[in-house]
Parts: sequence; structure tokens; C-alpha cells
Amino acid sequence: MTPDATPTVDFQLNWEPNGFQAPYFLARDWGFYDDEGLDVRFVEGHGSPFAAEQAARGRAEFALAGASAVLSIQSRGLDPLAVAAVTGKTPAAIYTLRDEFGEALTEPSQLAGRTVAPSATKTRILTAQLLEDAGIRDEVDLLGVDDHTHHRVQHKLLDGRVDAAVGVVTNGYELEREHDRRADELAIGDHLGIYGMTIVTAPEFARAEPETVRSFLRATARGWAAATNDPDAAIDVLVERNATLERNRPVERRKFETAATDLQFTDRTRAEGWGLHEGERWRTLGRTLAETDLLEGEIDPDAVWTNEFIDADDEVIGNYVERVAESETEPRL
Repeated sequence: MTPDATPTVDFQLNWEPNGFQAPYFLARDWGFYDDEGLDVRFVEGHGSPFAAEQAARGRAEFALAGASAVLSIQSRGLDPLAVAAVTGKTPAAIYTLRDEFGEALTEPSQLAGRTVAPSATKTRILTAQLLEDAGIRDEVDLLGVDDHTHHRVQHKLLDGRVDAAVGVVTNGYELEREHDRRADELAIGDHLGIYGMTIVTAPEFARAEPETVRSFLRATARGWAAATNDPDAAIDVLVERNATLERNRPVERRKFETAATDLQFTDRTRAEGWGLHEGERWRTLGRTLAETDLLEGEIDPDAVWTNEFIDADDEVIGNYVERVAESETEPRL
């Protein structure tokens, strides 16, 4: 990279554009990456493990990936480095239909004696841990995921063949809109202290281009700030990027607002600012995954993250801390 060149960096997304990703698209559309002297190229993804691997192998400078995927990739002998904790809570959620379940789902204990169908291995693992912590693991029929997809699981829930399904926050809201049946969601992240989404790079890139990493994170923090203050603008930019989302605009907005007001914050975030990691949340996730067959080898949860590149003195991040302290549910940055 020559001093006068505008660096072009690839940002590997975990999936196709959706409401959870709105802040990144807004950051690019509003020129926050340009302001940092970066040309950011978004690459649609095929899941968090793929995204984390792309970054770890140096095939993309940055990636958006779930924390469990970061540890899973580390267990395969790769070396991903999470440089920002985007959402302090996992987006995994258990959801029910009120007319089938018989009551509003508000506590894990209500799942005793019920059948629960997860749609992915990782969410099944987190559900099992949640039930274990609640002391009812042996009282719940937690199905496997061999032949389950997201839509198959939803059909089982709609038909009354299972009492609850496991996916991500807003899945219940989607069902409610599509089928006009009251749905309830139990956010697993409210009960398990583990991370959701992170921004990942390779240690080699971070060592070689530390200012590029800092610049990318500053611009991304501004994107989250702007989107939190103006959700309509964020969703407008997202829909412009993928017009097929127009018919699901309320769902995409719900995804972003849930991420912005619920998933993004931990006590550490409220005290110190956007993106900072807590080692214990990584270690808790590591202990949870270590008891499963998701990992292929040894992991070191303390080696996959760093706070080195978060600019805690940045004005936007400083304002973020102050505003969140004033309002925990609807932060204005």
C-alpha cells in the first residue's frame, strides 16, 4: 500500500444483506469509511463459520461472524482475531405461538415437559446450556437438527407438532406477521452471558495495518451510532442495496432495532463504549462449546480477541457511553 493510495478492503458478511447488517451499509452510504480513507467492498456470505475462516486465512481483511464461529474456526487450527464485539448478546431465541403454548413464554422454566425444535447446531447447543442452567434439561425433549431447516421447524411449530422452536430474535415476529397468530420470544442472550456478532480479522493483517483496523472500527462505530439514531435511514439504505427486502421492511427494521437496543449492550458497553470485549464472556462461551462436538480441537478463548484497536477516546464512542448511561433502552448517540 503506497502512502497516497486509498486502501480497498473486503468486508466479508456472514450472510446476505438483512436488518442486522444495516449499520454497515449506512456507514458506507454516508461516507464514514470514505472519511477514514477506506474503500470498503462488501461480500455476501454463507454463514459465520465461512466468514470467520475467510478473515483468518487472509482472504478478506475483515469479516462479520458470530463468536461461537470464531472459536469453532480456532479449534480447526486457524487464528481468527476478533477486534470488536459488535453485539454483547447472542441473537439466539426460543419462540412459541401463544395459542399452542397456552401462555406467554417469559421464563426458561416454562419449557419443562415441552418439545423444542432447534434449526441449527449452534442454537441447539445454546438452548441445551440454557435448560441446564435452569435445571430442567432432563425435562425437555430437545430435538436434534439432522433433518431440520428453519422453515421445517417453523412448520412443526405452526402445526403443533412441537411446543417451541429455536432460531434468532424476530423469528417469532415474522411468524406473527405472516400467520396472524400471537408469538412470544425468549431471548437466550438475556440468560447466557456470551457474545453474539464480532468483527474479525487475521493477526498478521492487524500487525501490518493497525491504523487500517482502527479506521475501519471508527467508521463502523459511527455507522452504529447513526443507524441507532435514524433507523428509517438505515433501513432505506439496506433496501436500496437489496430491493427484495422492501416487502419485509417491518421485519428488517425489527431485526436492526432489536440488535441496537437489546443485543448490542452489556454492562461493559454501557460503562466504556462500543466494541470492547470482556474476557469472561468469551470464556463462558468456550466452556459451553467445549462440552459439545462442535469443536474439532483445543481452543483458547483469551487468544481470539483484543481491545487494542478500539479508539476509546473517539468522540463518537465517548458520546455513545454518555448517552447510553442516560437511556438504557433507546440510546441516542
